[in-house]
Amino acid sequence: MREVSQVGDASNRPPHQVGVVLSGYGPVGQAFVRYLAQQANALARRHGVRLGVGAVRAGSAQCWLPEGGPVPPRSDWSPPASLEETLDRTAARVLVQAIPSSPHLRQHAAEEAIAALRRGVHVVTATKSHLLSHWRVLDEAARASGSMIRISGATGAALPAGDIARTALRGVGCDTIRACPNGTVTFVLDRLAEGDSLPDAVREAQRRGIAEADPSSDLSGVDAATKVRLLAALAWGWDPASVRVQAQPVHEGTASDALRAVSRSRRLRAVASARVDEPLLVHVRLEETEPGDPLHALTGPEKAVVFGCPDAGDIIVSGGRSSPLGAALALVKDTIEVTAPRYGFF
Repeated sequence: MREVSQVGDASNRPPHQVGVVLSGYGPVGQAFVRYLAQQANALARRHGVRLGVGAVRAGSAQCWLPEGGPVPPRSDWSPPASLEETLDRTAARVLVQAIPSSPHLRQHAAEEAIAALRRGVHVVTATKSHLLSHWRVLDEAARASGSMIRISGATGAALPAGDIARTALRGVGCDTIRACPNGTVTFVLDRLAEGDSLPDAVREAQRRGIAEADPSSDLSGVDAATKVRLLAALAWGWDPASVRVQAQPVHEGTASDALRAVSRSRRLRAVASARVDEPLLVHVRLEETEPGDPLHALTGPEKAVVFGCPDAGDIIVSGGRSSPLGAALALVKDTIEVTAPRYGFF
């Protein structure tokens, strides 16, 4: 009788070698490279794929990593080759994007993703900006070449909300999405409820590495709305570019609202929501949540999404604190998902 290996253990099969090109080398990109360097052997044993970063591209420079070596100092990087040449030279199967989600990089992120997809290279991205503006074009490019796009890093970092919206809701029937997908603003609201001023709360979030240097997209509700726009696109096929947003921001006066909520044993939350019967509209509202509400239970920079399914009941995913490593882990997960061998339970 043939001995059956432990479930999920790929150690009795040679791992597939998977070349990766990384675009973007800020905190998330650096965490991605570090994690792969530390965990490559364990990932190969567990999932049957050995991920190797063959090149890193950032701004106007690029470095090659022969044999998956360490990233050299930026002073040793060279002018970038074309993306097409880089993909060919590294034999990459995946382009991983950790580019900042800024408007002036949107077109660049879209162009390189489309170029990779058209060559049959999968795209795994934590970058949001081009997903909002080029969703349909990206989807068409992927379908034409038989390649895949995965966006977990753009919909909640380590929180697997995107996976649920993309696959776990099929046939279940989801009517609503209600979420606190921005860890920074949840942390800030809790600090306001403890008596901090808004500037002090933001500074503390920045000191802990939760908030970015410019937290305006968090406090305005734009980031939370963006993530729900993307989740709605995965769940219901909405085009994010066509989604309207109505957002209530966090401002200096919000501190008194947070204190009033906690005096009633409630917690103020910035809740982003969408409904299938209100197509192409996302709200972000400051709401008092009560005990028993999954959004009330969040602490610090945790996130949560509640998928309202009338027949199946609410499907809830929570946790996944905001951090560069959390986003990097989402990139690792998605890269494995698009490249790992599929058989049996997997």
